[in-house]
Amino acid sequence: MSRRLTINGFEINDDSDCFVIAEIGNNHQGSLEKCKEMFRIAKECGANAVKLQKRDNRALYTKAAFDRPYDHENSFGLTYGEHREFLEFGAYEYQELKKYAEEVGITFFSTAFDIPSADFLGELDMPAYKIASGDLKSLPLIKHVAQFQKPMIVSTGAATLEDVQRVYDAIMPINPQLCILQCTASYPADFEELDLKVIETYRELFGDIVIGLSSHDNGIAMAVAAYVLGARVIEKHFTLNRAMKGTDHAFSLEPTGLRKMVRDLRRTRQA
Repeated sequence: MSRRLTINGFEINDDSDCFVIAEIGNNHQGSLEKCKEMFRIAKECGANAVKLQKRDNRALYTKAAFDRPYDHENSFGLTYGEHREFLEFGAYEYQELKKYAEEVGITFFSTAFDIPSADFLGELDMPAYKIASGDLKSLPLIKHVAQFQKPMIVSTGAATLEDVQRVYDAIMPINPQLCILQCTASYPADFEELDLKVIETYRELFGDIVIGLSSHDNGIAMAVAAYVLGARVIEKHFTLNRAMKGTDHAFSLEPTGLRKMVRDLRRTRQA
């Protein structure tokens, strides 16, 4: 049985190089220019793709949650809603980033956290879609995204095998372009929490799809170990500086780390 997934012209299979995703998330701090800089540097480091996150904040959060004070060292607003909105890019920013990604030659896509955001990304004709671990049981969202007939990458942090099987069964009849990522929902994740052997379990259970790793550990060695175990997609958080303001910078790779990880993954395939 052949595992094969093509994302924006890059064919991923058991014999291919690893497809490396630099997860920017909100590490752009709400700055379009900083995000463009991160796209450019990720490309220079050898990453295949950059990824953001798209939310319809008013649809996701109750009014009470949206309006609650958010006095935190990493806050970008007086309320949680203001904080989330400050970090959220709209149509103009996404169109600019899509054009810029094409200019520098890197694949750009995003996580859809809700159906309005999925439709927003669909209108932009994104080359792939990510489903976060927290939405693994959101079958209406998952089936909605599957209908776009584009590659889907699904993280499985805190999931049971039954949860993962349910998602596989929901997506595959609609859209067989699926990749499932082993993921540990700790930020950062300790090495003993990573459960890399789940990669082998997924490969046995789902013999017709590509398996990968979304890793929140500090360092790059576990990505190489995952490749040896059969992961062909690696997602790692990426930042320009781990000391920057924001919740995700501390467990993200800086450019030097991303460059070394890509180098080691390429060397591992050659070895």
